Amino acid sequence: METLNLKGIEKLGESPVTEMLGGVIRYINETCSRLECEYVGTEEFRNPAGNLQGGMLSAMLDDITAWLVTVGLDGSARCATLSLNTSFIRPANPGHLQGCATMVRRGRTVCHVNGELWQEGKLIASATAVCAIVRA
Repeated sequence: METLNLKGIEKLGESPVTEMLGGVIRYINETCSRLECEYVGTEEFRNPAGNLQGGMLSAMLDDITAWLVTVGLDGSARCATLSLNTSFIRPANPGHLQGCATMVRRGRTVCHVNGELWQEGKLIASATAVCAIVRA
């Protein structure tokens, strides 16, 4: 892994959703094309089967893909998710999850990003996001 870099993190600001999800960015590469983070799936996020509810996992994936777009933006531009296609691979248990996002294509007005959530070395869910760059 490259040296820890949190370039652009100040652009994210405070997010009550990220705080609720226990999200923390751990790494952003120099070109703002890859991001690694952690989340905490709490007991409150469980479905009737006792696993983390899929909507909460989707919220985490939406968070990390939007983070990656946002840290690479200049000035007052922001990110808005246009679509998020999530695939659930296996059930997730309450506890820590590792996330990563990778930029597929950064255009002038739209970005395509892949996101993944892992738990105990196993892929839990993945998503493809299309994000608009909204300029003030």
